[in-house]
Amino acid sequence: MPIIFLSPSTQEWNPYVTEGNNEELVMNRLANAMEPYLRASGIRFVRNDPERNVAGAIADSNAGRFDVHLALHSNAAPEQFSGILRGIDIYYAPNSSDSEMLATIIANNLQRIYPLPNQVLARPTASLGEVLQTKAVAVLAEIGYHDNEEDEHWLRGNLDRIAQNLVLSLTDYFGIPFVTAGEPFYGTVNTNGSRLNLRSYPSLTGSILTQIPDNTQLILFGETDGWYVTEYNGVTGYVSSEFVRL
Repeated sequence: MPIIFLSPSTQEWNPYVTEGNNEELVMNRLANAMEPYLRASGIRFVRNDPERNVAGAIADSNAGRFDVHLALHSNAAPEQFSGILRGIDIYYAPNSSDSEMLATIIANNLQRIYPLPNQVLARPTASLGEVLQTKAVAVLAEIGYHDNEEDEHWLRGNLDRIAQNLVLSLTDYFGIPFVTAGEPFYGTVNTNGSRLNLRSYPSLTGSILTQIPDNTQLILFGETDGWYVTEYNGVTGYVSSEFVRL
């Protein structure tokens, strides 16, 4: 199952239009909102350390093995355009087709919820370290302009909707179902003594990641078409609901 490095901005010095809000604070709220949808959809994640800078985030990402590095930011216009510009830019590495594909998926999905869909673009970058210096497939999302009142209002008022949209894009990229988040619940393996297969995809054709003993209690993060998303011994995958007793 996929694992991502989730890297919300550490730029607390970038103020929002609304007093008391800044880029680090709001992007971490967005990352918090993503977590239940990531778990429900079977995507494991590691968050960056908010006490470290961009170089630290890159180093921590490269120290692990991640399928995607997703950096979350909001934008600010140059002084002469302050408060005027709007839009969303998803930056990708120009020499990586996977990075471009992920950025395009994210941009296409965000167009469905952003008020100005023609101003949501996937763009190559020649300078952003979190995109160019990470081992994992990386994109950096500049989600609106926080010095623009309309963008800032849309962003802060739609954090859960944006979180769902971003996780949907990740599931599209990984080729797995998006599962709506709810409160985790518990079930017990019920296989009459056999072991239950934990699979990489919610289908009998999904590869077997590991097997779970009968009568094992599981935490269940979501359900899709008769399969539960769960974790066992640090491995995330899908189990058939037919063999789990709630």
